[in-house]
Amino acid sequence: MSSSENFAARLALRSGGGNENVPLGQRLATLKHLKRLFQQIWRTSRSLTATAIGLRLLRAVQPLLLLYVGKLIIDEVVLQTGMPSPGPGFSDWLASGRLTTVAELLALEFALVLAGDLLSRGASLADSLLAELHSNTVSMELMQHAAGLDLRHFESSEYQDRLERARRQAAGRNQLLSQIFAQGQSIITILTLAAGLLFYAPWLILLLLISLIPSVISESKFNTRSYRLNRLRSPERRELEYLRYIGASAETAKEIKLFGLGSFLVARFRRLAETILIENRRLATQRAFWGGVFAALSSATYYGAYAYIVWRTVDGEFTLGDLTFLAGSFLRLHGLFEQLLIGVTQIAGQSLYLDDLFSFFDIKPTIVAPAVPKPFPAPIREAIVFEGVGFRYPDTERWAVRDLSFTLKAGEALALVGENGAGKTTIVKLLTRLYDPDEGRILIDGIDLRDIDLAELRTHIGVIFQDFIRYSMTAAENIGVGRIEAGIDREQIVAAAEQSLAAGVIDRLPLGYEQPLGKLFANGRDLSGGEWQKVAIARAYMRQAELIILDEPTAALDAKAEAEVFQRFKGLAAGKTTVLISHRFSTVRMADRILVIADGRILESGTHDELVASKGVYADLFELQAAGYR
Repeated sequence: MSSSENFAARLALRSGGGNENVPLGQRLATLKHLKRLFQQIWRTSRSLTATAIGLRLLRAVQPLLLLYVGKLIIDEVVLQTGMPSPGPGFSDWLASGRLTTVAELLALEFALVLAGDLLSRGASLADSLLAELHSNTVSMELMQHAAGLDLRHFESSEYQDRLERARRQAAGRNQLLSQIFAQGQSIITILTLAAGLLFYAPWLILLLLISLIPSVISESKFNTRSYRLNRLRSPERRELEYLRYIGASAETAKEIKLFGLGSFLVARFRRLAETILIENRRLATQRAFWGGVFAALSSATYYGAYAYIVWRTVDGEFTLGDLTFLAGSFLRLHGLFEQLLIGVTQIAGQSLYLDDLFSFFDIKPTIVAPAVPKPFPAPIREAIVFEGVGFRYPDTERWAVRDLSFTLKAGEALALVGENGAGKTTIVKLLTRLYDPDEGRILIDGIDLRDIDLAELRTHIGVIFQDFIRYSMTAAENIGVGRIEAGIDREQIVAAAEQSLAAGVIDRLPLGYEQPLGKLFANGRDLSGGEWQKVAIARAYMRQAELIILDEPTAALDAKAEAEVFQRFKGLAAGKTTVLISHRFSTVRMADRILVIADGRILESGTHDELVASKGVYADLFELQAAGYR
């Protein structure tokens, strides 16, 4: 089976059959999002929304007025040409007053044309401004909502697919605003034109509707299939974005060059992109073919009706003015009906995409603040206690930690030691309430973490992970984000930089604390791994927290720099409760107590000297590492 056939089979399996088999109820249910979209638009800018709607209402009646004035002009011209000429020259016609009515009608038609153009331009301007504002608003709401979700969401591939789809819709649904407004304008124009046409030949309107039904059904079917393909292809699209990133980014450039991975990544991207292209091409070809067939059918119906109107004019029942009015009205109605009915299916199809956006907003966090929160015990006077704590990551059977019980006394420096995957970082995630335990509880001075306000809890904890973020912002902002609620306070930032030894790094930069860091933007200066870590550690000092957690914070520092940082840290953290995770025993031995973790459980506990003397797991690991320096 070819790759495209394999993908099609997998797609059909995942969709429960053919791509178009989306229940009508499901399609209609997604239309509820149009109300939410309008509410979102209205919140974005009431004045612009009202302006866009008002201009379109005025523009909607202009076509009927224009057609009717055109009819009057032709009837007046026919009337005048059927009467004796007042004279051979233009002055004779002007003096007779017989051109007055035509001149007034021409001036009125000209004014209607100008008004229509101004109204259209005004509506387009309002739409474009509103679309940009709406895109910015949705993007901000998306970031705000994502910031409030649980860490488990970000560690789930399914969530990443949903987030990717929501991001695309946040930026890609703006044309729907203009489309909805245009549909409203079309409806009003149709009603006004139909009112005029009903007076002459009401059955023509019914004929128009019947001729467009096949096109509407076809368009609806292909819109749904297109949505299904885009939705079910989210993992493949994320992989394409990932390949684009690692194939052309500063962070990966060295390794890509040294390992000669350029051709490999290009070939992998090409295979994946071609698989997606085959499906898109197949769908686009079918859509174009059936669209052409039904468009030809609709055009044949129109010209049949047009021939009927011509015959009634030749027969003397309609005037030439009636002919132009009816032909123009029928032509405009034909286009508007097609635009309206197909537009409705397109809006219904795009409402399926809106489901990607609003269903993301409907995701609710499970790690939430209590209804009646208790204050964080600042300062910590007694201890942080883990009581029989057990935790499994979502969608896994393996316990990351189990039956975990220990006490971290106030003011104590505790080190966690163990192999990768032993559960050390999981303990930090539980302690910072990025996750809640599945079993047991965690207490601070006798208060359950779940009873403390979430924002206040994290305000009193300073954490630096090994995989900290390197913000493409100024040096001051990179440190200031550690306590963003205080604003970018230069005095506190400088003090934190001096405490973490980042001040020496920043002083060497051309613009000092105003120097943009990283290579993403113009004038940016990149730092070494160790320099970046000193900046990141400064964020922890910015917190002025009761509990400081350093999770492998000095991995990129050499032994001398690490010793400097921790000597400084030990002095500054005096009286504070600290948790340290490190693979370097020269660092760990500074702790008051060390826990050796394996398979989510505590194997050993004690000071460095006690653990070495016990000749257990810690002693073996310490001896193994020490041997490497001999």
